[in-house]
Amino acid sequence: MKMKAVLKSLLIAYGITGVFLLFLALALFSFDLSEKAVRAGILAAYILACLTGGYGAGKMLRKEKYLWGLLVGSCYFFLLLMVSVLAGGKPDMTMKHMITTFFLCLGGGTLGGMLS
Repeated sequence: MKMKAVLKSLLIAYGITGVFLLFLALALFSFDLSEKAVRAGILAAYILACLTGGYGAGKMLRKEKYLWGLLVGSCYFFLLLMVSVLAGGKPDMTMKHMITTFFLCLGGGTLGGMLS
């Protein structure tokens, strides 16, 4: 039951990421955004997705919500990293960006769990 709720929350989080990145791509195409704006949009997508995933896990599991949100955020990051490595053969980010993204995903998931 618990693993099913975490997987469902991850699926929701990745769905939100896909929609958000689609809108970001359309904005990039339409408005010729700078690289800085695109990076900020990608980080915002990660945070929003983890926040929503943590919120969903907290709502479904109802106990120790922040820990389930933390788990969703960490699973989100590691799946993101794994897909990046499989697609390119190595992580597609610097170590500084990787650490920042890791803590943003953990924080977003934990906060989502706490707010549920």
